This record gives sequence, structure tokens and C-alpha cells, in this order.
Amino acid sequence: MKSTAPSYLKHHFLIAMPHMADPNFAQALIYLIEHGPQGAMGLVINRPSGLNLADVLEQLRPEEPIAPACHELTVYSGGPVQSDRGFVLHPSEEQFQATLALGELGMSTSQDVLFAIADGHGPQQHFIALGYAGWDAGQLEAELADNAWLSCPADPRILFELPAEQRLQAAAASLGIDLRLLSSQVGHA
Repeated sequence: MKSTAPSYLKHHFLIAMPHMADPNFAQALIYLIEHGPQGAMGLVINRPSGLNLADVLEQLRPEEPIAPACHELTVYSGGPVQSDRGFVLHPSEEQFQATLALGELGMSTSQDVLFAIADGHGPQQHFIALGYAGWDAGQLEAELADNAWLSCPADPRILFELPAEQRLQAAAASLGIDLRLLSSQVGHA
């Protein structure tokens, strides 16, 4: 019997199937930052939190004036885990105090990236989120086997160039799938 190595989905999108019952992930599009034998971590990229960068900056540096443009920069709900912790995805050329290289993207978790964006000298393309989605070892693989998710290679254009409400359908369309035509019923043949 031939043994196959597990296939991990780092730098992929997870597309919630229409039957996803968990309200944290129903109609979610997730960018997978890490996926390996220890588990997986990702950011939901299509859920605006109702906050903007100005709201965050009021907490981080309340004594400084906030540029009007910060009121237009959406902060997303990245997932239900540590919803007070911030993450910024941006092109990998930009480096900050705490930047993790993810291939063509970088993820920064230090405040200096937020200050750079607010002050107009940060990355032009960025995605700001509070919280993340996490899976224990084998958990995501089980959900994939249960057809809870579709996956496709991540496309930074979907993340940075499309409005949040178009991202899920665009990721599915990259696979030739229209989610509106899929049944919300699940089963196995």
C-alpha cells in the first residue's frame, strides 16, 4: 500500500460551502496563513467588523490626531480566536517589527504597521483584521473531508482589489464554481 504525504493548504483560500452551519464561518472566505501537521491558522477576509482604522488608533495612540482617511479604512473580523489581536496582510516587500513572510504576502502583527498606514507611508495594499480562525491538528483535514470547505490558491487581487462582498464569489469563480448554484444540503454518495 502506498503512503501519501498530507497536502497542506498554506497560502490558499478556504471557501465555506453553502451548508456551513457554524455562524463564525457561514459564507466566509479565509486566507490560510499556516497549515501543517500542528494545525492551521487563517483570516476571514470578507467580514467587515464595523470598525475602521480610526477606531483602533483611538485606543493605541489617543493623544495624536487621526487623519480623515483612517475613517475610511475598514477593519475586518478575522475570526473568533483572540478577537482583540490585530493582523495586517500586505505585500511581502514591506517589513515591520513583527512581519512574517508568507511568499508574495507578509503578515505583520506589530503596531508600527498600523501607524505607518495611518501616517501615509505604510503599504498601499493592506488588509487589517482583528482575531483569527484556528484549527487543531487534523481538524481542518476532517472538515475538508466532510465537504465543509472548498480550497483554491490564494489570489492577492481578490484580497486587495475587490470589495469584501465580492471576494467569496470571486474565489469560487476561480474554480469555475458559482456558489449560488450549489445546494445547501450535504451528503455523501
